[in-house]
Amino acid sequence: MQSFLSKAKLTAIGTYVPERVLTNFDFEKMVDTSHEWIFSRTGIRERRIAGPQEFTTDLCVAAVKDLIQRYEKSVRDVDCILVATTTPDYGFPSVASQVQARLGIENAGAIDLNAACAGFVYALQMANALITSGVNKKVLVIGAETMSKTVDYSDRTTCILFGDGAGAVLVEYDETNPGFLASHMTSNGEGGLYLYRTGLSQKMEGQELKSNGCIVQNGREVYKWAVTSVPLGMRCLIEKSGYQLEDVDWFVPHSANLRMIESICQRSGFPLAKTLWSLEYYGNTSSASIPLALDKGEKEGKLHTGDKVMLYGFGGGLVQAGLLINWTL
Repeated sequence: MQSFLSKAKLTAIGTYVPERVLTNFDFEKMVDTSHEWIFSRTGIRERRIAGPQEFTTDLCVAAVKDLIQRYEKSVRDVDCILVATTTPDYGFPSVASQVQARLGIENAGAIDLNAACAGFVYALQMANALITSGVNKKVLVIGAETMSKTVDYSDRTTCILFGDGAGAVLVEYDETNPGFLASHMTSNGEGGLYLYRTGLSQKMEGQELKSNGCIVQNGREVYKWAVTSVPLGMRCLIEKSGYQLEDVDWFVPHSANLRMIESICQRSGFPLAKTLWSLEYYGNTSSASIPLALDKGEKEGKLHTGDKVMLYGFGGGLVQAGLLINWTL
């Protein structure tokens, strides 16, 4: 067992999804597909879509306001804001700095973090490190995306997958009852070509990229990588923690595709019945999928104080990050 130092825990959660619903039946009118085809292959029924003038910052602020209302928390004394997103409103300023301004948080650092669909878990690991090291005391961590603004709606292989949403948690100093138990992260940059969206460069590893600014995905290769590497990562995380897989009460993977989650559970030996996901009614929301799943589990009464919860994000990069926590809400 490796020693893992933590002086931090989660103290509140809030979420937000846009009002507009885009169902599988709506896609039948847009591309050559059907509800049965989409649901049987992904487990997705519908997703939420941001309005034309609704951006990632708007979703973040709404999620934090939900957190404040439900847990009667103040964020005025937050000293760092971490936003995990691949869809910022601007190249810069950051979404985190816009959240700081919109919520009137006067003395906080503000950072955007891009680790694709693993971003929320990466941001939680960073929050724990900042608090445990003594740099910060109260960190606002948000995973938020407006994926619909990056989707090519003529590409039926990708447009059916993605939706918009945001989830926010407070991570606070607590030396006597910390909630972070173990962490794990790796990357496989050689697989970057399998899932990307172009920016300044139009080439990767010497290859020309599709440069329409929309998501490009080789779903077969991403699937093969995820169902092979994530179970191995889960094993590494458990070994670091000193616990057994049977000690984990809930598994919360990135909600990319239900068939992928089923394969990961089968290969890792973790029961699907103890797994939480958010994709059925929200689709793949990238950085937001894990906090949306956590909040769904909380609202449904599945999560209880003291439960051991394994969070596991994976996606474009190719990156992955796992975190074992005590549920402390």
